[in-house]
Amino acid sequence: AFLALVPTQLARLLESPTETAALRDCHTVLLGGGPLDPALRRRAEQAGVRVVATYGSSETSGGCVYDGVPLDGVAVELDPDGRIRLGGPMLFDGYDGDTALTGTTLVDGWFVTSDLGRWREDGRLQVLGRADDVVISGGVNVPTPAVAARLRQHPAVAAAEVLGVADPEWGERVVAFVVGDVSLDEVRDFTAVELPRAWAPRQLVTLGALPLLANGKTDRTALKELA
Repeated sequence: AFLALVPTQLARLLESPTETAALRDCHTVLLGGGPLDPALRRRAEQAGVRVVATYGSSETSGGCVYDGVPLDGVAVELDPDGRIRLGGPMLFDGYDGDTALTGTTLVDGWFVTSDLGRWREDGRLQVLGRADDVVISGGVNVPTPAVAARLRQHPAVAAAEVLGVADPEWGERVVAFVVGDVSLDEVRDFTAVELPRAWAPRQLVTLGALPLLANGKTDRTALKELA
């Protein structure tokens, strides 16, 4: 059996031995609806749960890229700015009653997403995050969710968030907020192993815990006040 979940659901189910056992009985757990934290993936795999990260949307009839590999018949292109385009027979015909939005989203047979991506060295697609999450620092577009995801892979980092903060020299400087015992040099070097060095944080703020909103999401406003 296959089971489709969002990462938050998987994290909660893994807290229960009974639910974890049920997940192990699934052939594969398909995860979509948001980025998959590498730490959560490791946690699932260590529990014996096979997970696959899916990428897609209702406009693409659901997930059409699995663990960075397009399904048969699915085409993926990246615009010069890194925006992901998807093509193939799974695309929708348009938005009902909204020809203007359809015209800007369906272009020459391609679905122009609001997401940024890059090709990894192994040829797989890496989704970096939403285009509106990009920080422009020193003229370089930095997708902060991708940098945060990379930092969460560091063995000494328990949690991490990356934001842009106004800066007179850089326009916006990339700031890493980290729960863990690491230095700025370590953070920058670790980022540059997998991502462009120009994306590496220029400031590090270490915390005992990330501030959270009532809904459990990171309080970005509170973090920026600490930079």
